[in-house]
Amino acid sequence: MSENGIHIVDVVVVVAYLIGITLLGVWIGRSVKGTGDFFMPRRFGKGMMMMHAFGTGTASDQAVIVASGTFRNGLSGIWFQWLWLFNTPFYWLIAPIFRRLRAVTTADVYCLRFGSSVSILFALIGIIGLSVKIGLMLKGAGALIESGTGGALSAEWSMPLVAVLFVAYGTAGGLGAAIVTDYIQGILTVVFSFILLPSVLIAVGGLSGIRETVRSPEMLSMVAPEEINVVFIGTFALLSLVGIVAQPFIMGVCSAGRTEFDGRFGFVVGNLIKRVCTAAWALTGVGALAFYMQSGVEVTALNPDEIYGAMAQQFLPALLPGILGLFIAALLSGVMSSCDSFMISASGLFTENLYRPYVREKTEAHYLLVGRAVALGIVLGGILTAYLLPNVVAGLKLWLKIAPMLGIAFWIGLFWRRYNAMGAWVSTVTGFVGWWALSGTSLSEPVQILCYLGFASVAGILASLLSRPPSKEKVERFHALIRTPVLQGEEVLAPCQLPLGANSNKRATFLAGTNFEFPVPSRVSIVGFMLSSLAVAGMIYGFVWIMNW
Repeated sequence: MSENGIHIVDVVVVVAYLIGITLLGVWIGRSVKGTGDFFMPRRFGKGMMMMHAFGTGTASDQAVIVASGTFRNGLSGIWFQWLWLFNTPFYWLIAPIFRRLRAVTTADVYCLRFGSSVSILFALIGIIGLSVKIGLMLKGAGALIESGTGGALSAEWSMPLVAVLFVAYGTAGGLGAAIVTDYIQGILTVVFSFILLPSVLIAVGGLSGIRETVRSPEMLSMVAPEEINVVFIGTFALLSLVGIVAQPFIMGVCSAGRTEFDGRFGFVVGNLIKRVCTAAWALTGVGALAFYMQSGVEVTALNPDEIYGAMAQQFLPALLPGILGLFIAALLSGVMSSCDSFMISASGLFTENLYRPYVREKTEAHYLLVGRAVALGIVLGGILTAYLLPNVVAGLKLWLKIAPMLGIAFWIGLFWRRYNAMGAWVSTVTGFVGWWALSGTSLSEPVQILCYLGFASVAGILASLLSRPPSKEKVERFHALIRTPVLQGEEVLAPCQLPLGANSNKRATFLAGTNFEFPVPSRVSIVGFMLSSLAVAGMIYGFVWIMNW
């Protein structure tokens, strides 16, 4: 055992992981020949897409958020990540839409539907949002590493160290390297989620020990009347559904597969795996609360953001040399598997939607170099954000509210053909202004969200009605892409264009002959939506049953 409390075996495990995963990503980078390989490879099957969706959407900062939330608020803290649970059935419907759009970035889609000005707006906001998200993840990782190593590695030093590592292989291999490494890192993230829970439960006397120690009914309830109530859960679930389509990395999650079914399966199943891990984080957080209460520690004096790491430092070194190292390696894998995808998505927005349209006729090698250089700058912005964020929960709420402002335009534009660029601009600006204006009021946060989302939607609709209709040709091309299923092996020559020889399918719609576009869902869509809904209901029921067991 070294002086700083970290066993040499733990150090070896961490170093071996870091070297191995970095070399793997760099090795994959040898096959990258152009921006298509770098930003949107479109060659992965169901297993890889599942772990990519899981790895991109799951990271150790979320364990910090959930454990912190349940330690402070009780079991209702699980909703800081389970807010997305109700959206899972919609992922089954969203994934094929994104794949059929045949875009490299989501800004390509906004360019087709609304024009170049909205594409630029999306790219700028998307880059800012992803930098905030990278900062949030680094903030959570830093807190975990510092508390998990007993202060041997400070958060100030560990955050840039983690960033250097995922930048190394991410800039070499692009999204392909991110997806391949996500498979390994996803497995480690599952390990990270469950490795600590058995020790915590044994220490407090199991679930019955938690119930006997934490006697407050509100702390053991899935809904807390004071803060995380039904209105809070429903409002933030709506906010996340509105925003999910405008999260730039979702294009890769849905579209890097060989077929649209690969994206569908990966998006839904990968997120269901994440929700299972979320339950483990919540149990660890409330278990930690019971542990400190049984130990006679004044829990109000503890920093909730450090609880998950503190539990690791408390229990894992005593199990076996190397277990703490495995925990730290898994912790790092969770951050790296998400941040690499965010970095590539943000770099794609800059290169493909801000740079290439105005610096034309350059070689693919030139654009690839720009993409790699910009990726580094975006991560530096994320590191700065990490130092500025007060805590991880505040960072999560900030990030959640950025994408929905442009998500409004996507959803209305998807179902209403008359919606135009003016409407997209007005809804976005109104949303941000409303967020800023209401943030200083006495209204509850859910009421604020419902108000500015409502104001923004109405303002966008009115602006569209009072301005020139959008190009019928572009709107029809947008819907023709969505109507045309992806064939395995088809070649996409340019973003948002049908392959040569492809014919747009005619599809039955509700309200045919109007400006509204409500396609009749296919049997696959209906069955998948229903099965996903049953999985969501089963997961909630199962968690409640376990807690009362």
